Amino acid sequence: MPRSRLSDRGFSTIEMLMVVAMIGTIAAISVPVMRDMTANIKLGEATRMVERELQNARLKSVSTNRAIRVRPNCPAAGYIRTVEVLGTSADNASNRCNPTAYPFPPPDDDVITRPNFDGPVSPIPNGATVTNDIFEFRPDGTVMQVVSGAPQPIATPISVTVTRESKSKTVTINGAGKVELVLPQ
Repeated sequence: MPRSRLSDRGFSTIEMLMVVAMIGTIAAISVPVMRDMTANIKLGEATRMVERELQNARLKSVSTNRAIRVRPNCPAAGYIRTVEVLGTSADNASNRCNPTAYPFPPPDDDVITRPNFDGPVSPIPNGATVTNDIFEFRPDGTVMQVVSGAPQPIATPISVTVTRESKSKTVTINGAGKVELVLPQ
């Protein structure tokens, strides 16, 4: 039985161009949405890192029975470091964030020489920045805000803002030491 010529026919050039044009249009519509979604994911990653640094400082303070400070923008914008409170002028020294002057891990294992509980200088991921609030966690789990080198009680929760490309997310912290990532409404 002979086959008809119509069954051997494929797609015409016009049909192929229409399909390619539709694919291009859908891709052009989805690129800004994907870019925005990627920016939100990167901001969320940076915010969670700051929140974890605050949580870890609180846990380290309670477990080691030492006061611990979290210093954002230390030694420069876009970095954060957890440092042990020494009770000396070194707590507010400009080189306190310098990993050469105060290395991580400490050069010795002697618990008498301090600091023993300084953390590494950690970059905040994806080029995000954070507000310049310094917090001091106490061994009883409470927290104080450090203003001009002196710890001050926190009466109302303080918002720590993490910003990336003109978008921001917030982490709140209260005097009892509760650290909470604020979810968008």
